[in-house]
Amino acid sequence: MSEEKKENLSDAFEETAPSGIDRRKFLKLSGAGALGIAASGLMGGLAFSNTAQAGDKKGPIKIGVLHSLSGTMAISEVSLRDVVLMAVEEINAKGGVMGRKLEPVVVDPASNWDLFAEKAKELLLKEKVAVTFGCWTSVSRKSVLPVYEKNNGLLFYPVQYEGEECSRNVFYTGAAVNQQAVPAVEYLMSRDGGEYKKFYLLGTDYVYPRTTNKILRAMLLAKGVPAKNIKEEYTPFHHQDYQTIVQKLKAFSRGGGACVISTINGDSNVPFYKEFANQGLTSGDVPIMAFSVAEDELRGMDTSALVGHLAAWNYFQSVKTPQNKKFVAAFKAYCEKNKLPGGKDRVTDDPIEAAYFGVYLWKQAVEKAKTTDVDAVRKAAYGQEFLAPGGKVKLDDRNHHTHKPVLIGEILKNGQFDVIWKSKGLVKPEPWSEYTSPDKGCDWVDHKGTYKKV
Repeated sequence: MSEEKKENLSDAFEETAPSGIDRRKFLKLSGAGALGIAASGLMGGLAFSNTAQAGDKKGPIKIGVLHSLSGTMAISEVSLRDVVLMAVEEINAKGGVMGRKLEPVVVDPASNWDLFAEKAKELLLKEKVAVTFGCWTSVSRKSVLPVYEKNNGLLFYPVQYEGEECSRNVFYTGAAVNQQAVPAVEYLMSRDGGEYKKFYLLGTDYVYPRTTNKILRAMLLAKGVPAKNIKEEYTPFHHQDYQTIVQKLKAFSRGGGACVISTINGDSNVPFYKEFANQGLTSGDVPIMAFSVAEDELRGMDTSALVGHLAAWNYFQSVKTPQNKKFVAAFKAYCEKNKLPGGKDRVTDDPIEAAYFGVYLWKQAVEKAKTTDVDAVRKAAYGQEFLAPGGKVKLDDRNHHTHKPVLIGEILKNGQFDVIWKSKGLVKPEPWSEYTSPDKGCDWVDHKGTYKKV
């Protein structure tokens, strides 16, 4: 990027960047994509208030569905669209929300981060949706944040992420780092988890893996792991050739005690696990702990070579609750009835569950507020609880994040997970990590978002 473009982007950052993004990170991590973020925040003329469009009407309530249906992230995001539409069908069958049917408006940002911002603008300004359910990657979320913050829209984001964000216009139903990555690595360091001493942090090259690994590195160093025992490496989206990386991983693991912490996203997971097995490595040699591989991704893999590898989530399809049994059956039936790819063989996973219960949490907040007005719904959402398929979840009273259990699962040959560890109760979300930002908190009740702790 030229110096002139950097300067222009820096100026745009002051006006458009969402809360929680450092200027230097914004320029370094987002690159050309950040230019699109800034541009999307500057386009569109006058700011649009969602309060005006969300007045109580008698017609249907429009809701946006913003997930990639094509491109590198379709492997993960298509199912989120499907489950949101299933939730809408369920709600409409029971009379809708305040007696009004939900009308989903589905768009395809096609795994293109700039297009996410344009599609978000289309949903808010043209379609005038009351809420949006969408995004997977953090770069897509950060692309749309200026749009939602400028126009007072509301986004429910269903995927685990790196934290360091506290937006007034987003409810995060996925995990913060302290609800997935940190307990997963602590488990690997424990006696039950194998007491691993060396950590290969391998991820896709964008903000979620880099920020998560920054936090994990700080945690490992604080716990006495030598810097030489921590290796970081990143690959682009849609990367396919992992031969050299696995060779380096094998060299790093010599002598034992090594594990892989994987934040690889999208379809790159398939060639990574395949190359790992091709070079003779197994979970017994070097276990992989993944944060973005779940049942839905495993559908496209030969799982025989993946047995014993691990993943940390807040829900697995194998969770045994009465409501999960109904949820899994309902999702399979929905996919079969609508002739969706995979039909009755489809699976559920953590982001699918989080996307599903996000729709219901919004519904409850609207019914409590007795309006779809964004400001009123936001206040009504604080403290909302819902009996999700995996168990009770709760929106925090202050920070827009979700209290959830933490689970660690071991991959089985059938593509499901055996839960081998579970947190004691729900874990409170901490958007700012104690290891990298101990002086920061997130509070939209007594503070205006991110604040400095005394």
